[in-house]
Amino acid sequence: MVSWLRSLVVPAVLVVLISVAGLVLGGVYADDLLTRLVIGAAAGSVLVGVAARRLPSWLVAPLSVAGLVGYTALAMWLSARHTDRPGALLDITVDAVRNGIPRLLTAMIPVEPTPDTVVVPLVAAWLTGLAGTEVAMRTGRVLLSYLPAAAFYAGVLYVVGPNADRAIWPTVVFVAAAAIGLAVPARPAAEDAAVADLPPGDRAALRLRRTAGAAAGLAVVVALAAVTAPVLGGRDGAPVDPRKYVEPPVVDSLDESPLIRISGWALQPDQKLFDLTSTRTGAPPDAAGDDDADPPVGDGTDPGDDADPEQPTDPDAEGRLRLRLAVLNDYDGVTWKVGATYRNAGRILPTPPASPTATVDTVQQQIVIDGLSGQLLPAVSTPRQVTGARVAYDPGSGTLIRPEGLTPGVRYDVESVREHPDFGLLPAANVPAGDAVARVLAVPEGTPDQLRALAEQLASDNGAPYSRAAALEEFLAVHYRLVADAPSGHAYPNLRFFLFGPRNGGGQKGTSEQFAAAYAVLGRLMGLPTRVVVGFSSPTGNGPVRAGDAYAWPEVLFEDLGWVAFDPLPRPNTQPRPVEEDFKPKPEDPPPTPDQEPPSAEPTPSDTGAGPPVAAPDRGVPTPVLAGGGAGGMLLLAAGILLVLIMLRRAQTRRRLADGSPADRIAGAWWEVTDALRLAGRPPGPDLAATEVAAHAHAVATEPPPQRRWRRRGGATDVDAPATESTTARPGATEPDATMRPAAPSVDRLAGLVNRSAFAPDHTDADQARQAADDALAYTAALRERRSWWRRLWWSAHPGPLRWRR
Repeated sequence: MVSWLRSLVVPAVLVVLISVAGLVLGGVYADDLLTRLVIGAAAGSVLVGVAARRLPSWLVAPLSVAGLVGYTALAMWLSARHTDRPGALLDITVDAVRNGIPRLLTAMIPVEPTPDTVVVPLVAAWLTGLAGTEVAMRTGRVLLSYLPAAAFYAGVLYVVGPNADRAIWPTVVFVAAAAIGLAVPARPAAEDAAVADLPPGDRAALRLRRTAGAAAGLAVVVALAAVTAPVLGGRDGAPVDPRKYVEPPVVDSLDESPLIRISGWALQPDQKLFDLTSTRTGAPPDAAGDDDADPPVGDGTDPGDDADPEQPTDPDAEGRLRLRLAVLNDYDGVTWKVGATYRNAGRILPTPPASPTATVDTVQQQIVIDGLSGQLLPAVSTPRQVTGARVAYDPGSGTLIRPEGLTPGVRYDVESVREHPDFGLLPAANVPAGDAVARVLAVPEGTPDQLRALAEQLASDNGAPYSRAAALEEFLAVHYRLVADAPSGHAYPNLRFFLFGPRNGGGQKGTSEQFAAAYAVLGRLMGLPTRVVVGFSSPTGNGPVRAGDAYAWPEVLFEDLGWVAFDPLPRPNTQPRPVEEDFKPKPEDPPPTPDQEPPSAEPTPSDTGAGPPVAAPDRGVPTPVLAGGGAGGMLLLAAGILLVLIMLRRAQTRRRLADGSPADRIAGAWWEVTDALRLAGRPPGPDLAATEVAAHAHAVATEPPPQRRWRRRGGATDVDAPATESTTARPGATEPDATMRPAAPSVDRLAGLVNRSAFAPDHTDADQARQAADDALAYTAALRERRSWWRRLWWSAHPGPLRWRR
């Protein structure tokens, strides 16, 4: 009776243990599909093992693997259908198996149960059930059969890390189920000969004591788990998140700073980038403003725009739709960069909670890529659901990328939730401060004094944060011109020339790149947390979106309202007022003459290529002088790098031979010898012992040098001849190029010291360390002297020993 009970209870317990692990892992998934798939894998693998328990052991694994293949195909089909994943089942499965682990560890939390995020857990669950069942059925060792399930559960806890609730009660259930399996007797009491010989009363008493002992042990195990699990789960410090060890998808240099693409797009305004179809539901745009709406100065697109400063206009009120491409938070004085951390995401994206004072509406978009390149995906903020393309998402900026890159014909659907904050609260709104926003308040060193003076003047005349933001917006819109052929660039010199350069020399005009970048930098100098956004403005929300629709705008962060967009672009059909009328900074440098060119622009890697050529100046530094100066600069740079490498190499040698214990110094001397052999092009094999390396070093030091070239008198042709130890030239020859160097000293003594320091490091002393250093220096110097002069120089500066692994 008991034996068949055990054969049923232990497999059932194994299914429960694996299912508990699946339940814990499902806590980081968007729904319960993963949990159901893991439970199915646990039940399937255990049932196959139980059914095949009477077959030869070598046959069980192939049968179970065949079952795993079939179950995996079923799981791939279910998860692909569940997430609307297009493509053939075989291609989906191959892609999932190849990329399952990195995509699981870089996926956005909550993880959507797509084929590539479920394949690894269900395969691990199946193999766990196979191993546990085989151990339990073949050997009868129940406790040992729990080991695979315990390892699987520990791995699940590690993968989940701090991204889900503490698994306290699942751990209690895990331990209780394990205890139940252990409590079942191994064989019937009737089979126990010793028990069978006892009188009936004694046998009954013995059975009662065994049952009571098993129950007591089970109670103790469960009680300990219930008491210790909350204590361990509530300890200080979060679990380690394994995702920090896996590199998430990254953007290339083009998408890391897409602001420089604005000028290229402006030169080809008719180039179609993508097609857009959108529908909107929910609160109308004019109900409560828009997070993408333009504050007081107006949108800068419609003639005669003279919006009331206290009633900001909404660009979506007239049918236009704004799409984000990238959000740039970081500025280093040269380039605004994205600096985002993108995580692989499924269809459902995490959406931050909306402001309690805001209303929201939903925008459905269907986008078909045409001429847009890179990885960044345009979408209305903030995306909540994406279908049709595999994406990675940065919740901090609400932007998307397609890791595979954009190609013509890529089609995807986005559902976005837009906030419409109450702009009536802006005049009294404050801006946040502290470490949480230090990133968007940071101003790099080297800020020109003119920019600081302008920021101080605008801030001193306006106290409230919104007043400062609006004043800065109006100052840029009133004093500067928007042109399409301005050179790209938003480094400090470019911004200073844009803001204060002479009008007749190309200053005080730019594309939206310079307007947005100048606003963001000046805003930070005024104490406003700012960032730059690159995107598009669709005139109707439907139809083609062209390069001319691309532009950049700044945003300011307000408490309880979030990020609010500002539009510093000038209003159409207006003439800019000279900056000198409202701001007269003390010049830092003599003003440039009209015939001087604006500062050199950064290269513009855009979809449209370079802009029109700029005419050469009438006067300037001659080309030979520039070429000579550039060549001299490169030589100085190369010499500086060479000098630094030589100093680092010498410092490394001193550290190896003088620092640490005698054993460490002997090891450092040995590294000097092996590095010398590698520099000579004769590295020792990794499997050689120290004495064998010493023999190899002796052979390298005594081998004949390469043949030298001798030139006969009278301009005759060259002939090859080996060099000798004599410095006398061969008959009929002039002076030899090199002579035979004496053989390098032996390193046999050093090899013996290395062996002694390895096996008995406490039996080495300072004198032996000095002997090792002398032998190493003598050998390396002799080996180096056998090289030509330029090889000896490169020997001293070669960076290899600084990075070679030991």
